[in-house]
Amino acid sequence: MKEREYLIILYDFYSELLNDKQRQYFEDYYFNNLSLGEISENENVSRNAIHKNIKAVENKLYFYEEKLKLYQKSQELTNIANTIEDKNLKERIKNIL
Repeated sequence: MKEREYLIILYDFYSELLNDKQRQYFEDYYFNNLSLGEISENENVSRNAIHKNIKAVENKLYFYEEKLKLYQKSQELTNIANTIEDKNLKERIKNIL
């Protein structure tokens, strides 16, 4: 899996742990495909400040996954659910995920 895709998945799991500014910068960069220069113009801060903030968010996402392992556990439960024959139980597990 590409690093960009992995970071976006981690963001889905952990975005609520970030502050509003961190979420905005991350979303502008990863979802809206804005360049660092475009974000810095929109936010009236330096390009370097945007870069540092995005890197800090990326590091936080990796840290949260390292400690909490929500994505890893989700993958494991999905794999287990796919092997279960009982359709009722399978659906219940998928609804939790």
